[in-house]
Amino acid sequence: MPSSHAVTPLRQTRSILGGSLGNLVEWYDWYAYSAFSVYFAESFFPAGNQTAQLLSTAAIFAVGFLMRPLGAWLMGMYADRHGRKAGLALSVALMGGGSLLIAITPAAASIGLLAPFLLLLARLLQGLSVGGEYGASATYLAEMATAGRRGLVSSYQYVTLIGGQLAALAVQLLLQALLDEDALEAWGWRLAFAIGAVLAFVVYRLRRQLDETGAFAAVAGTALPSDTAEPATGTTAARVAAGPLRSSGSLLLRQHPAATALVIALTAGGTLAFYAYTTYMQKYLVNSAGFERPQVTLIMTAALALFMCLQPVFGALSDRIGRRPLLISFGVAGTLFTVPLFEAIALAQSSFTAFLLVLAGLLCLSGYTSINAVVKAELFPAHIRALGVALPYAIANSLFGGTAEYVALWLKEAGVESWFFYYVSAMCALSLLAYWRMRETARFGTMTH
Repeated sequence: MPSSHAVTPLRQTRSILGGSLGNLVEWYDWYAYSAFSVYFAESFFPAGNQTAQLLSTAAIFAVGFLMRPLGAWLMGMYADRHGRKAGLALSVALMGGGSLLIAITPAAASIGLLAPFLLLLARLLQGLSVGGEYGASATYLAEMATAGRRGLVSSYQYVTLIGGQLAALAVQLLLQALLDEDALEAWGWRLAFAIGAVLAFVVYRLRRQLDETGAFAAVAGTALPSDTAEPATGTTAARVAAGPLRSSGSLLLRQHPAATALVIALTAGGTLAFYAYTTYMQKYLVNSAGFERPQVTLIMTAALALFMCLQPVFGALSDRIGRRPLLISFGVAGTLFTVPLFEAIALAQSSFTAFLLVLAGLLCLSGYTSINAVVKAELFPAHIRALGVALPYAIANSLFGGTAEYVALWLKEAGVESWFFYYVSAMCALSLLAYWRMRETARFGTMTH
C-alpha cells in the first residue's frame, strides 16, 4: 500500500536516489552477461571458433530480450495496480535470481546440454526483470520529480543504467588484474554474477522501504499530500482498484493507440544505436578492430564514464528547450554519422583514437538516452503510465536492441559486416521521422502541471 505520510523534499530526494541505485544494480546484472561472454562462451558452447561461440551467447542474449515484452506487460500492470515501489522490488528479485543461476551452473563439459539450457533459463528470468524495470523506474523517477526538473531527474535512469554497465566493466578490470586469462575462462567469470546476486538481494531490501509516488497514490484513491500528485477521476480509480489485470492491457491499446505506436517508433532507432555503441562495440573492437580485450575494457570504461556524465547535462537542457530538439539532433546524427564512425573505428591505430571515436558516437546518442524515459512517461496518464511506458518500449527493444549483437555477428560471419552499420543508420532515420512529427511532451504531455 502507498505510504500515508507526506513526501517531503528530503524524502523525495532519498526516494529518487534509492530508486536510481536499484536501477544501477539491475543493469549491472544485465550487462555482466555481455561483458563476460568472451570468457564464459567456451564453458557453455565448447565447439566452434571464437565468433561461433560469441554468436551462440549473443543468441541467448537476444532470447532474453524476447521476454522483455512479457515482463513489461505483467509488471507494468503490477506496478499500475500495486504501486511503483512494489514493481521495482519484484524486478530486482527476478534479476538477482537469474544472476545466481548463471553463477552456479556447471560447464557443459560436466552436464552437457543442460548447461546452455540453464543459461537460457537465467536470461529468461532476467528478461522478465528488465522488461518490468524500465517502466517502473521511468515512471517512478518522473512522478517523483517536480515540474521543471523531470528531464534532469529522469536522466538518472540512464546515469544508473550506464553506471551498471561501468560497474560490470570495473569488475572485469579488477578480475583481469587479479587473475590470468585461463583462470578467468575456467571460473573467474562466475564471481561477477555472484556479486550481482548479492547486490540484488541488498537492493530488494532497500526498495521495499521506498516512498510511493503521489501520482499513484492519487489514482489509487489514497490521500497522500505531495507536490507531484496528479488528480484522478473516480472512474479511473475504480477501474484500477477493481478491474482484472488483463483490463489494463486492453485499455492501453484501446484508449492510447497513437501514444503506444509513437513509443515503438521513437525507441526503434535509439535502442538499436545504444546497443550498437555499447554492448556490441566491445565485440567489434576485439573481433574487427583487432584490439586486445584488456585494451577494449579500458576504452569502453573511459568512454562510458563520460557518456554517463553527459546524461544530466542533456536532461537539464531538455527542461529548458524541450525534449523534441534533442531527439531530432540524435536522429540526424545517427543517420549521418553511424557508418563513417564504425568504419573509422575499424581502422583506428591507437586506443586513444578508438576512444575518441566511440565517445563521438555516444555523444550523438545522448540526445536520445538522456530523455527517452521522461518522454514516454509524459505520453500516458498516471493510471496506466507504467504499462504504457514499459510494453511498447519492450517490444521495440526486443525487436531492435536485443537482436543488435546477433545481427551484427551474423553479418560479420557472412562477410558483410558493413551492412549492420547501414541498418543502424536506416533505423535512426525512421525514428527521426517520428521525432519530427511528434508534439513537444514537456509542454503538451500528461505531466505538465
